[in-house]
Amino acid sequence: MYKNKSVAVVVTAHNEEKLILKVLETLPHWVDKVFVVDDCSDDNTADLVRKHMNVDSRVHLIQHSDNRGVGGAIQSGYRASLEDNMEITVVMNGDAQMHPDDLPHIVDPIASGVADYSKGNRLFHGEAWEMIPRHRYIGNAVLSLLTKIASGYWHVADSQCGFTAMSLRALKCINIEKIFRRYGVPNDILVKLNIENMRVVDVPIRPVYGVGEKSGIRLYKVIPDISYLLFKGFFSRMFGKYVIRDFHPLVFFYCLGLVAFPLGTGMGLYYFLYRIFVGNVTAVTALFSAFLTLMGLLFLLFAMLFDMEYNRELKE
Repeated sequence: MYKNKSVAVVVTAHNEEKLILKVLETLPHWVDKVFVVDDCSDDNTADLVRKHMNVDSRVHLIQHSDNRGVGGAIQSGYRASLEDNMEITVVMNGDAQMHPDDLPHIVDPIASGVADYSKGNRLFHGEAWEMIPRHRYIGNAVLSLLTKIASGYWHVADSQCGFTAMSLRALKCINIEKIFRRYGVPNDILVKLNIENMRVVDVPIRPVYGVGEKSGIRLYKVIPDISYLLFKGFFSRMFGKYVIRDFHPLVFFYCLGLVAFPLGTGMGLYYFLYRIFVGNVTAVTALFSAFLTLMGLLFLLFAMLFDMEYNRELKE
Protein backbone atom coordinates (compact mmCIF):
# COMPACT_ATOMS: atom_id res chain seq x y z
CA MET A 1 0.00 0.00 0.00
CA TYR A 2 1.13 3.53 -0.77
CA LYS A 3 -0.77 6.24 1.11
CA ASN A 4 -3.53 3.68 1.74
CA LYS A 5 -3.80 2.91 -1.98
CA SER A 6 -3.22 -0.58 -3.36
CA VAL A 7 -0.47 -0.64 -5.97
CA ALA A 8 0.16 -3.14 -8.75
CA VAL A 9 3.24 -3.11 -10.97
CA VAL A 10 3.02 -4.52 -14.49
CA VAL A 11 6.44 -5.62 -15.73
CA THR A 12 6.60 -6.26 -19.48
CA ALA A 13 9.31 -8.68 -20.54
CA HIS A 14 10.54 -10.21 -23.78
CA ASN A 15 13.84 -12.11 -23.61
CA GLU A 16 14.96 -10.32 -20.44
CA GLU A 17 16.70 -13.17 -18.61
CA LYS A 18 19.72 -10.98 -17.86
CA LEU A 19 17.82 -8.15 -16.18
CA ILE A 20 14.38 -9.33 -15.05
CA LEU A 21 15.53 -10.37 -11.56
CA LYS A 22 17.25 -7.03 -11.07
CA VAL A 23 13.90 -5.36 -11.69
CA LEU A 24 11.91 -7.66 -9.39
CA GLU A 25 14.41 -7.63 -6.53
CA THR A 26 14.51 -3.83 -6.36
CA LEU A 27 10.76 -3.22 -6.16
CA PRO A 28 9.85 -1.51 -2.85
CA HIS A 29 7.97 -3.35 -0.10
CA TRP A 30 4.83 -1.22 -0.46
CA VAL A 31 4.05 -2.68 -3.89
CA ASP A 32 1.13 -5.07 -3.34
CA LYS A 33 1.18 -7.11 -6.54
CA VAL A 34 3.57 -7.61 -9.44
CA PHE A 35 2.29 -8.92 -12.77
CA VAL A 36 5.17 -10.04 -14.97
CA VAL A 37 3.97 -10.40 -18.55
CA ASP A 38 6.28 -12.69 -20.49
CA ASP A 39 5.59 -11.84 -24.13
CA CYS A 40 6.55 -15.19 -25.68
CA SER A 41 10.21 -15.10 -24.68
CA ASP A 42 12.46 -17.80 -26.09
CA ASP A 43 15.04 -17.53 -23.30
CA ASN A 44 14.84 -18.31 -19.55
CA THR A 45 12.84 -15.23 -18.55
CA ALA A 46 9.75 -17.21 -17.46
CA ASP A 47 11.79 -19.80 -15.52
CA LEU A 48 13.61 -17.10 -13.58
CA VAL A 49 10.32 -15.41 -12.72
CA ARG A 50 8.84 -18.70 -11.49
CA LYS A 51 11.82 -19.25 -9.20
CA HIS A 52 11.47 -15.73 -7.85
CA MET A 53 7.79 -16.37 -7.14
CA ASN A 54 8.91 -18.86 -4.46
CA VAL A 55 10.53 -16.06 -2.46
CA ASP A 56 8.15 -13.23 -3.33
CA SER A 57 4.43 -14.04 -3.13
CA ARG A 58 3.53 -10.70 -4.74
CA VAL A 59 4.81 -11.83 -8.11
CA HIS A 60 2.44 -13.39 -10.65
CA LEU A 61 3.46 -14.61 -14.11
CA ILE A 62 1.34 -14.06 -17.20
CA GLN A 63 2.65 -15.86 -20.28
CA HIS A 64 1.77 -15.18 -23.92
CA SER A 65 1.85 -18.09 -26.33
CA ASP A 66 2.45 -15.62 -29.16
CA ASN A 67 4.32 -12.34 -29.32
CA ARG A 68 1.80 -9.49 -28.94
CA GLY A 69 4.17 -6.55 -28.65
CA VAL A 70 4.71 -4.20 -25.75
CA GLY A 71 1.15 -2.86 -26.07
CA GLY A 72 -0.26 -6.37 -25.92
CA ALA A 73 1.82 -7.09 -22.81
CA ILE A 74 0.60 -3.90 -21.12
CA GLN A 75 -2.95 -4.84 -22.09
CA SER A 76 -2.64 -8.20 -20.31
CA GLY A 77 -1.17 -6.55 -17.23
CA TYR A 78 -3.90 -3.91 -17.11
CA ARG A 79 -6.53 -6.63 -17.44
CA ALA A 80 -5.10 -8.53 -14.46
CA SER A 81 -4.91 -5.36 -12.37
CA LEU A 82 -8.52 -4.51 -13.21
CA GLU A 83 -9.66 -7.98 -12.18
CA ASP A 84 -8.00 -7.48 -8.80
CA ASN A 85 -9.42 -3.94 -8.51
CA MET A 86 -5.99 -2.41 -7.84
CA GLU A 87 -6.25 1.32 -7.17
CA ILE A 88 -2.97 2.25 -8.88
CA THR A 89 -1.34 0.37 -11.75
CA VAL A 90 2.28 1.07 -12.65
CA VAL A 91 3.95 -0.07 -15.87
CA MET A 92 7.68 -0.82 -15.97
CA ASN A 93 9.84 -2.60 -18.50
CA GLY A 94 11.82 -5.69 -17.64
CA ASP A 95 15.07 -4.24 -18.99
CA ALA A 96 16.02 -2.33 -15.81
CA GLN A 97 15.92 1.04 -17.58
CA MET A 98 13.44 2.39 -15.05
CA HIS A 99 15.08 3.25 -11.76
CA PRO A 100 13.16 1.86 -8.74
CA ASP A 101 14.00 5.00 -6.74
CA ASP A 102 11.75 6.93 -9.14
CA LEU A 103 8.77 4.68 -8.45
CA PRO A 104 7.42 6.75 -5.49
CA HIS A 105 7.56 9.90 -7.63
CA ILE A 106 5.53 8.19 -10.36
CA VAL A 107 2.93 6.83 -7.94
CA ASP A 108 2.56 9.86 -5.67
CA PRO A 109 0.45 12.10 -8.01
CA ILE A 110 -2.09 9.29 -8.38
CA ALA A 111 -2.13 8.37 -4.69
CA SER A 112 -2.51 12.04 -3.74
CA GLY A 113 -5.42 12.50 -6.14
CA VAL A 114 -3.83 15.30 -8.17
CA ALA A 115 -3.68 13.26 -11.40
CA ASP A 116 -5.29 10.27 -13.06
CA TYR A 117 -2.17 9.32 -15.04
CA SER A 118 1.47 10.09 -14.42
CA LYS A 119 4.37 9.38 -16.71
CA GLY A 120 8.12 9.69 -16.54
CA ASN A 121 10.00 12.40 -18.38
CA ARG A 122 13.69 11.68 -18.88
CA LEU A 123 14.27 14.95 -20.71
CA PHE A 124 13.94 17.07 -17.56
CA HIS A 125 17.42 16.01 -16.52
CA GLY A 126 20.27 18.02 -17.98
CA GLU A 127 22.37 14.92 -18.61
CA ALA A 128 19.67 13.37 -20.82
CA TRP A 129 21.34 14.75 -23.98
CA GLU A 130 24.58 13.03 -23.00
CA MET A 131 23.09 9.74 -21.77
CA ILE A 132 20.36 9.02 -24.32
CA PRO A 133 21.61 7.94 -27.77
CA ARG A 134 21.33 10.95 -30.08
CA HIS A 135 19.18 9.29 -32.71
CA ARG A 136 16.72 8.17 -30.05
CA TYR A 137 16.71 11.58 -28.40
CA ILE A 138 15.91 13.33 -31.69
CA GLY A 139 13.31 10.72 -32.64
CA ASN A 140 11.72 11.07 -29.21
CA ALA A 141 11.59 14.86 -29.58
CA VAL A 142 9.83 14.58 -32.96
CA LEU A 143 7.27 12.09 -31.67
CA SER A 144 6.72 14.16 -28.51
CA LEU A 145 5.81 17.18 -30.63
CA LEU A 146 3.39 15.15 -32.73
CA THR A 147 1.91 13.61 -29.58
CA LYS A 148 1.24 17.05 -28.09
CA ILE A 149 -0.83 17.94 -31.15
CA ALA A 150 -2.60 14.58 -31.36
CA SER A 151 -3.32 14.08 -27.66
CA GLY A 152 -4.05 17.64 -26.51
CA TYR A 153 -1.65 17.30 -23.56
CA TRP A 154 0.56 20.21 -24.54
CA HIS A 155 2.45 20.15 -21.23
CA VAL A 156 3.61 16.54 -21.68
CA ALA A 157 6.98 15.64 -23.18
CA ASP A 158 9.04 12.45 -23.62
CA SER A 159 5.94 10.75 -24.96
CA GLN A 160 7.76 7.44 -25.56
CA CYS A 161 8.61 6.87 -21.89
CA GLY A 162 6.79 3.75 -20.71
CA PHE A 163 7.29 4.34 -16.98
CA THR A 164 3.71 5.24 -16.04
CA ALA A 165 1.07 5.00 -13.33
CA MET A 166 -2.69 5.03 -13.84
CA SER A 167 -5.60 5.31 -11.42
CA LEU A 168 -8.35 2.71 -11.30
CA ARG A 169 -10.82 5.36 -12.45
CA ALA A 170 -8.80 6.11 -15.59
CA LEU A 171 -8.18 2.42 -16.27
CA LYS A 172 -11.92 1.78 -16.23
CA CYS A 173 -12.61 4.72 -18.55
CA ILE A 174 -10.35 3.74 -21.44
CA ASN A 175 -11.04 0.63 -23.47
CA ILE A 176 -7.91 -1.41 -22.79
CA GLU A 177 -8.99 -4.03 -25.32
CA LYS A 178 -8.43 -1.48 -28.10
CA ILE A 179 -5.09 0.01 -27.09
CA PHE A 180 -2.31 -0.10 -29.69
CA ARG A 181 -0.22 -3.27 -29.37
CA ARG A 182 3.18 -2.03 -30.48
CA TYR A 183 5.61 0.72 -29.51
CA GLY A 184 3.01 3.46 -29.97
CA VAL A 185 1.00 2.37 -26.93
CA PRO A 186 2.02 5.35 -24.70
CA ASN A 187 0.89 7.77 -27.43
CA ASP A 188 -2.36 5.91 -27.97
CA ILE A 189 -3.16 5.89 -24.25
CA LEU A 190 -2.63 9.65 -24.00
CA VAL A 191 -5.12 10.24 -26.82
CA LYS A 192 -7.69 8.00 -25.13
CA LEU A 193 -7.17 9.68 -21.75
CA ASN A 194 -7.69 13.14 -23.22
CA ILE A 195 -11.02 12.15 -24.74
CA GLU A 196 -12.09 11.13 -21.22
CA ASN A 197 -10.74 14.41 -19.72
CA MET A 198 -8.25 12.68 -17.44
CA ARG A 199 -5.58 14.70 -15.66
CA VAL A 200 -2.03 13.86 -16.72
CA VAL A 201 1.24 14.90 -15.11
CA ASP A 202 4.89 14.61 -16.18
CA VAL A 203 7.31 13.37 -13.53
CA PRO A 204 11.07 13.95 -13.83
CA ILE A 205 12.95 10.64 -13.81
CA ARG A 206 16.57 9.78 -14.44
CA PRO A 207 17.52 8.19 -17.77
CA VAL A 208 19.10 4.75 -17.31
CA TYR A 209 21.30 3.34 -20.08
CA GLY A 210 24.27 1.00 -20.30
CA VAL A 211 22.93 -1.67 -17.91
CA GLY A 212 23.00 -4.42 -20.53
CA GLU A 213 19.66 -3.64 -22.15
CA LYS A 214 19.03 -4.36 -25.82
CA SER A 215 16.64 -2.12 -27.67
CA GLY A 216 14.34 -3.64 -30.27
CA ILE A 217 13.29 -0.19 -31.50
CA ARG A 218 14.13 0.68 -35.09
CA LEU A 219 13.39 4.37 -35.61
CA TYR A 220 13.01 4.07 -39.39
CA LYS A 221 10.10 1.69 -38.71
CA VAL A 222 8.73 3.13 -35.47
CA ILE A 223 8.47 6.81 -36.43
CA PRO A 224 6.30 6.27 -39.55
CA ASP A 225 4.08 3.75 -37.71
CA ILE A 226 3.56 5.98 -34.67
CA SER A 227 3.11 9.07 -36.84
CA TYR A 228 0.27 7.31 -38.67
CA LEU A 229 -1.18 6.20 -35.32
CA LEU A 230 -1.10 9.80 -34.08
CA PHE A 231 -2.68 11.03 -37.33
CA LYS A 232 -5.63 8.69 -36.76
CA GLY A 233 -5.70 9.47 -33.03
CA PHE A 234 -5.86 13.21 -33.69
CA PHE A 235 -9.00 12.93 -35.83
CA SER A 236 -10.51 10.42 -33.41
CA ARG A 237 -9.98 12.89 -30.55
CA MET A 238 -11.35 15.83 -32.53
CA PHE A 239 -14.51 13.92 -33.37
CA GLY A 240 -14.97 12.23 -30.00
CA LYS A 241 -14.19 15.22 -27.80
CA TYR A 242 -15.13 18.32 -29.78
CA VAL A 243 -18.03 17.04 -31.89
CA ILE A 244 -19.75 14.20 -30.05
CA ARG A 245 -19.23 15.10 -26.40
CA ASP A 246 -18.91 18.86 -26.41
CA PHE A 247 -18.88 20.92 -29.60
CA HIS A 248 -16.07 23.48 -29.90
CA PRO A 249 -15.43 25.85 -32.85
CA LEU A 250 -11.74 24.89 -32.95
CA VAL A 251 -12.91 22.04 -35.20
CA PHE A 252 -13.69 24.64 -37.89
CA PHE A 253 -10.28 26.25 -37.44
CA TYR A 254 -8.51 22.90 -37.81
CA CYS A 255 -10.59 21.97 -40.87
CA LEU A 256 -9.96 25.29 -42.60
CA GLY A 257 -6.28 25.20 -41.71
CA LEU A 258 -5.81 21.62 -42.90
CA VAL A 259 -7.34 22.56 -46.24
CA ALA A 260 -5.88 26.03 -46.81
CA PHE A 261 -2.30 25.46 -45.62
CA PRO A 262 -1.44 22.39 -47.77
CA LEU A 263 -3.32 23.85 -50.73
CA GLY A 264 -1.55 27.21 -50.50
CA THR A 265 1.83 25.59 -49.95
CA GLY A 266 1.33 23.24 -52.89
CA MET A 267 0.24 26.09 -55.15
CA GLY A 268 3.19 28.20 -54.05
CA LEU A 269 5.65 25.41 -54.83
CA TYR A 270 4.01 24.75 -58.19
CA TYR A 271 4.09 28.40 -59.28
CA PHE A 272 7.64 28.77 -57.99
CA LEU A 273 8.80 25.93 -60.21
CA TYR A 274 6.63 27.23 -63.05
CA ARG A 275 8.34 30.63 -62.79
CA ILE A 276 11.80 29.04 -62.94
CA PHE A 277 11.28 26.52 -65.74
CA VAL A 278 8.37 27.86 -67.82
CA GLY A 279 7.62 31.54 -67.63
CA ASN A 280 6.05 34.40 -65.74
CA VAL A 281 3.46 34.06 -62.99
CA THR A 282 0.96 36.86 -62.41
CA ALA A 283 1.16 38.82 -59.18
CA VAL A 284 -2.44 37.97 -58.33
CA THR A 285 -1.73 34.24 -58.60
CA ALA A 286 1.36 34.48 -56.39
CA LEU A 287 -0.47 36.59 -53.81
CA PHE A 288 -3.39 34.18 -53.74
CA SER A 289 -1.16 31.19 -52.96
CA ALA A 290 0.66 33.21 -50.28
CA PHE A 291 -2.69 34.27 -48.82
CA LEU A 292 -3.91 30.67 -48.62
CA THR A 293 -0.66 29.56 -46.98
CA LEU A 294 -0.65 32.32 -44.36
CA MET A 295 -4.36 32.01 -43.57
CA GLY A 296 -4.07 28.24 -43.28
CA LEU A 297 -1.14 28.60 -40.91
CA LEU A 298 -3.05 31.13 -38.79
CA PHE A 299 -6.10 28.85 -38.64
CA LEU A 300 -3.90 25.96 -37.44
CA LEU A 301 -2.14 28.08 -34.82
CA PHE A 302 -5.43 29.43 -33.48
CA ALA A 303 -6.86 25.91 -33.34
CA MET A 304 -3.83 24.72 -31.35
CA LEU A 305 -4.18 27.69 -29.01
CA PHE A 306 -7.86 26.92 -28.40
CA ASP A 307 -7.01 23.26 -27.82
CA MET A 308 -4.27 24.18 -25.37
CA GLU A 309 -6.58 26.50 -23.44
CA TYR A 310 -9.42 23.98 -23.35
CA ASN A 311 -7.13 21.31 -21.89
CA ARG A 312 -5.37 23.57 -19.40
CA GLU A 313 -7.41 22.15 -16.52
CA LEU A 314 -6.08 18.66 -17.25
CA LYS A 315 -2.68 19.68 -15.94
CA GLU A 316 -1.70 18.96 -12.34
